[in-house]
Amino acid sequence: METAPAKNEQNIISSKLFVESAAYLLRETFEGSPEGQPSAYLDRGVGIFNTLSGISADVASKNFHGTTAAAQTEHAKFYLDRLCEFINGRTEAVNWEDSWLIETVNDAEWDALRASVKRSYENTLRCLAEDRDWTEIKVGMAMGLIAHSAYHLGAIRQISKENLSTDGHG
Repeated sequence: METAPAKNEQNIISSKLFVESAAYLLRETFEGSPEGQPSAYLDRGVGIFNTLSGISADVASKNFHGTTAAAQTEHAKFYLDRLCEFINGRTEAVNWEDSWLIETVNDAEWDALRASVKRSYENTLRCLAEDRDWTEIKVGMAMGLIAHSAYHLGAIRQISKENLSTDGHG
């Protein structure tokens, strides 16, 4: 006679499946939903990279209710970098205020910030793919990477839409 699995053994997924699922959602957040595959939560053609590519430095620097798209972008990138550090064992405190230091950008700074977001994203995918024990706290951090990035994607999109519409371009 078979016995039911113990409560802590029910619905356990492998680390590999967790990492693949987290990476899928992170990729959709940054790259947009994959062609020919179902979207988890975004409309087609939407992601951080194509959103940022459609924003000029001027629009990225325009204040909207106390923030800018540039500030939101820097903060989201900073968060990716720090959370990967914590997943990899960092224990030192972080000065989160440092993540909001960039508010305005010129063309060269905006190009550099967008390139640094891409590098941070690629590093985050590598961070997730590393062989590790996915403890409850590390799983929470990985889920936080996705949720936080998705939140800031929405914020950046709303700021840019508002700024483009007030310029008469949207």
